[in-house]
Amino acid sequence: MISLQKLTCSWSLVATIASVVALVSVVHMFLFPAVPSFDYFGYNQVKDSCIPINKTINVEKKHISPLNVRFPADLHNAVVYRGAPWKSEIGQWLSGCSSVATTIKVLEPIGGKKCEDGCSGQGICNHELGECRCFHGFSGERCSERLELSCNYPATEELPYGRWVVSICSTHCDTTRAMCFCGAGTKYPNRPVAESCGFQMILPSEPGGPKDVDWSKPDHDNIFTTNGSLPGWCNVDPVEAYASNVKFKEECDCKYDGLFGRFCETPVLSTCINQCSGQGHCRGGFCQCENGWYGVDCSIPSVHSSIGDWPLWLRPAQVTVPDNEQVTGSILGLEAVVEKKRPLIYVYDLPPDFNSILLEGRHFKLECVNRIYDQDNATIWTEQLYGAQMAMYESMLASPHRTLNGEEADYYFVPVLDSCIITRADDAPHLSMEEHRGLRSSFTLEFYKKAHDHIVEHYPFWNRSSGRDHIWSFSWDEGACYAPKEIWNSMMLVHWGNTNSKHNHSTTAYWADNWDLVSSERRGNHSCFDPKKDLVIPAWKRPDATSLSLKLWARPREERKTLFYFNGNLGPAYEHGRPEATYSMGIRQKVAEEFGSAPNKEGKLGKQHAEDVIVIAHPSESYHEDLASSVFCGVMPGDGWSGRMEDSILQGCIPVVIQDGIFLPWENVLNYESFAVRLREDEIPNLINILRGFNETEIEFMLANVKKIWQRYLYRGSILLEAERQKTAFGHVNDWAEKLSELNEDDDVFTTFIQILDYKLYNDPWRRQQTNMKNETGIPEECLLKV
Repeated sequence: MISLQKLTCSWSLVATIASVVALVSVVHMFLFPAVPSFDYFGYNQVKDSCIPINKTINVEKKHISPLNVRFPADLHNAVVYRGAPWKSEIGQWLSGCSSVATTIKVLEPIGGKKCEDGCSGQGICNHELGECRCFHGFSGERCSERLELSCNYPATEELPYGRWVVSICSTHCDTTRAMCFCGAGTKYPNRPVAESCGFQMILPSEPGGPKDVDWSKPDHDNIFTTNGSLPGWCNVDPVEAYASNVKFKEECDCKYDGLFGRFCETPVLSTCINQCSGQGHCRGGFCQCENGWYGVDCSIPSVHSSIGDWPLWLRPAQVTVPDNEQVTGSILGLEAVVEKKRPLIYVYDLPPDFNSILLEGRHFKLECVNRIYDQDNATIWTEQLYGAQMAMYESMLASPHRTLNGEEADYYFVPVLDSCIITRADDAPHLSMEEHRGLRSSFTLEFYKKAHDHIVEHYPFWNRSSGRDHIWSFSWDEGACYAPKEIWNSMMLVHWGNTNSKHNHSTTAYWADNWDLVSSERRGNHSCFDPKKDLVIPAWKRPDATSLSLKLWARPREERKTLFYFNGNLGPAYEHGRPEATYSMGIRQKVAEEFGSAPNKEGKLGKQHAEDVIVIAHPSESYHEDLASSVFCGVMPGDGWSGRMEDSILQGCIPVVIQDGIFLPWENVLNYESFAVRLREDEIPNLINILRGFNETEIEFMLANVKKIWQRYLYRGSILLEAERQKTAFGHVNDWAEKLSELNEDDDVFTTFIQILDYKLYNDPWRRQQTNMKNETGIPEECLLKV
């Protein structure tokens, strides 16, 4: 317990506070039984008036008192810590233990092993292992072997270019990347001829109908012609085309990363992890590091780097450099002493097949990334919900909680980018979906299995805990449902927290992601999510300068006129609705049947439609404004998870969760009753009556909590990392960067993640059973007591 002599408050103040709290509690019990007590009536301010003025801790047992006495829960059983209503036991521990943690000294090994022939200039040397990491299209110990990655499947008489695949090419194939270009003999040989651009189009049979592609017939007349009035894609001059509005084949486009403009005429930055940390060149998604640096983002220094250039997470460091007279050969390693706080995370530098090559070889620049770059190399944030995987990865690599010392680490992160694997499954023949029967779930499972086999073979850390201290990221629609059985002991970071309590099968309506068809020999019989060990993290949402400027998350109650709002795909009853009855597990369809506020295909409204209830399928041009004008907002599945929870929170709306047995972001650690409403699926017909039953005090309380925690659903740290990179490299200071920098530095997604890891480090049952707890923890001894 914190020593009483070190508190800034007096005994008389303590007695007064105790009396007030007791009185408030009694009044609440009789007058406001539904209203939370402590935080709503200023408990946070009372608590903060009694804080230690330094971090001296008295650990004598006679002074130890239970944490739940010092940090009581409100009537929702939540303990407020750093503005968030945590579940009671987590909040109590974080308030009492994590909040007074101190730094420890960590020995950070700086590697110096060399690779043969400098990886032939076609790869990067991992100086920890002395192994080459080869660029796309190259392999071997020295990256000296050139691969032949065909764009096309084998030809047949009917299909001279083979059957369809994204990379299908009727012109020149770059076989190091399986990408299609105009090729020699054209005016612009490096202009992409992606997918349907190179093939004849089949016009619609009726006006307004969709076009089709004849994959058996090349369209060289439209691609290669030099006709002055109608030049082909490979010869059209951008300046002339822009000036005279020259017509050309509209299916041709600038799809590959690193090129911008309608005619791919402007080379721009490609998207790499952390943009190579300023210590390398991004080549299509793969970081080509400068001498002395390595790692997926060139953030790991070797003995050949300049200490003055080391990243912030390795500073300040004390380094002992060997005396030159004692050095007889190459320095193979150094040790730097750095002060850090636990938890410490070791990030595996996996072979690039699991990350960099997946970025370098993608055929559509917007896939699986959270940003690309325009003609001025300014950042364009994407709408890719799966961009969270990249944002989390980048934050981890730049975090002061990162360590190069695997022996000292508390957690081990295995960076497999399934967001890129699963979107690229049909990219090119060398990725071969044939043995997986077209199932992207099966295909992706195989990647995770290979990553597991690699770390077990090359590192000693997995077997020490059977992988329980390892962390994997599963970004796709149904999360870790398709995780191989070998890694299920680990912590899974997902967006889909299905406990299988009710929906105990694949719930996606898209057949290629159906994991029911994956054999139990490979998958095992695990659930999709285990709340005791796994985490549901927020999806990616791009920073919206308008929403930030208007502070939509803070809009007051009196300006929220709509009771309930939902805007999204409502299924086959509406125009452009998903045709599958299994979409959203039928939940959105049921809500629309009851409360639809716009006519469906049959011209019918919902059975209980009301003026202050909006349930619509057509996209709204003022979506964020609509959310910010509502009190309650619907959170329901799509194909697995959707981004509606994040939309609600980021616009300050109280989420209404309808998905039985499926956890939302942070739901197993934050107390959702304090800021959200969860309804059973069979309560949908009574939805509006339930919402109208909340009194104004309770609504104000939940809105206030949403306002406090909204940044915990935003990747603020990752976004500001990009802002700093842009400012350093180009002097760009975009509006989104300015608005984000003006915000209070509240905890964001990554900071929340670290706080949870901190709690789990000392409270997970399997860790408590261990006898080899790290000697230096940086927290008081009372926090380590076994219970």
